[in-house]
Amino acid sequence: MFLNLRDSESTFVFSGGETLQIGICDDQKEIREMMIDKVKNIYPTEVIVSYGSGQELLEAPHLPDILFLDIQMPGLNGIQTAKELRKKNRQMLIIFVTVTEDYVFQSFDVGAFHYLVKPFEDKKFEEVLQKAVMQFEERIMEQKSVRKQKPSLMITSKGEHLTIPLEEIVYAEVYNRKIIIHTMESDVEYYGKMKELQKIAGEDFYRSHRAYLINFNFVTKYNAAAIYLKKGQACIAKQNYQDFVKSYLRFNQRKGKE
Repeated sequence: MFLNLRDSESTFVFSGGETLQIGICDDQKEIREMMIDKVKNIYPTEVIVSYGSGQELLEAPHLPDILFLDIQMPGLNGIQTAKELRKKNRQMLIIFVTVTEDYVFQSFDVGAFHYLVKPFEDKKFEEVLQKAVMQFEERIMEQKSVRKQKPSLMITSKGEHLTIPLEEIVYAEVYNRKIIIHTMESDVEYYGKMKELQKIAGEDFYRSHRAYLINFNFVTKYNAAAIYLKKGQACIAKQNYQDFVKSYLRFNQRKGKE
């Protein structure tokens, strides 16, 4: 069964319980149908979503996980479409399909998974699709594993028991004998000791001041008086500045940042 964009979503379920959607975007109907047949020769019971243009794809309510994307299309070409897609979805596995190798280097700029040049052998198509499917499943399983291992802070605030993932904490501060936890979405206060929170927080955090504990992941800039974060800012004690700079450098090296 073939579905176009107006039909229901195409999905199949992995052993991990997650669903996968495969999309084909090409302005030529005969090419879309040919690609559909190729996919169905590998996954005969599954359904595919197709798009006749880059604009149609970008307007879709749900984006596919694996996308076969033609480059040479009227209106938005494949590279332009991929650039817009990346603003919405950084994880999509994009496989460019085109008649020329001229866009290979541009495909790197949008993080393409693969680049198929027409005409290609069925064996090559099958190899690329199966690798993409395997990478999708591995990513899902890895995300599940990370979620299970995600360290969290358990607190009681205003009579409610809350669990806050440490990675979501932008910074914490002491105010009126309480600790205020700042995340990007909310601020939560509870009775506790900053020293105890510091021990729990781990190496991604730094005690810049007796009243502040910051998360290196949210630092945008700093100077000798303050640390600016994606939300708010924290004081830094003068005697801590050099150590903060060294610690932040080690953090960046550890995370592979520049």
